[in-house]
Amino acid sequence: MNQAPRQSQIDRLLAIMAQLRSPDGGCDWDLAQDFRSIAPYTIEEAYEVADAIERSDMDDLRDELGDLLLQVVFHARMAQEAGNFEFEDVVRSISDKMEARHPHIFGAETGTMGEIRWENLKEIERSGKGQTSAMDGVALALPALMRAEKLQKRAARTGFDWPDPSGSRDKILEEIEEVETAASEAHQAEEAGDLLFAVVNYVRAHGISAEEALRAANAKFEKRFRRMEHLAKGDFPDLSLDGQEKLWQAAKSLE
Repeated sequence: MNQAPRQSQIDRLLAIMAQLRSPDGGCDWDLAQDFRSIAPYTIEEAYEVADAIERSDMDDLRDELGDLLLQVVFHARMAQEAGNFEFEDVVRSISDKMEARHPHIFGAETGTMGEIRWENLKEIERSGKGQTSAMDGVALALPALMRAEKLQKRAARTGFDWPDPSGSRDKILEEIEEVETAASEAHQAEEAGDLLFAVVNYVRAHGISAEEALRAANAKFEKRFRRMEHLAKGDFPDLSLDGQEKLWQAAKSLE
């Protein structure tokens, strides 16, 4: 059986979304959506792509990438209905951006593309959009750890950073004390946020991604906890804390 050309599949998906959003025979749920209501699904699909990659499940990755593409098509269709832009404009925009960000590939420049060069090009783009602060363009919807790291990196490029990790380490100790001595729940929550921000800064100073490190720690904890439950044969909640700790150590020894 001959496969249809790749472009025809894009056209097919665009036509499907157009029908779903059509007042004449469309889907009530799809018609009721707007950018804000769809945004959480877009974020969720991006995480499901990352999860498939983490599990090295290529079949699932293919499906999740399709779900993520659907989100792009959905947003583009709503924008087209509002007279703002179309799917083709989305593709043209990212194509123009990638060519502009790789002048050594698509332009006359020579050399390699390092992180500093990449960030300089992005700063030029932000300036072209009228963004003047180093904090501009850091998406509010990013995971908190990832956004903290990006904000810190932006600040560091202006020279606002500890000269070595000892500064951020001392800040962590300071913030721990402030959490413990906070006079109210609201104050304690504020200081807890400062503590987490300081930890991200300390981790960043060692060249480690806080988001990736915590994701790995989550996976490790979950794996050990499930192993403990298995070793306890269903009696884990009834064990004393000492008994649970012994199972924790046993679970670690099996890794």
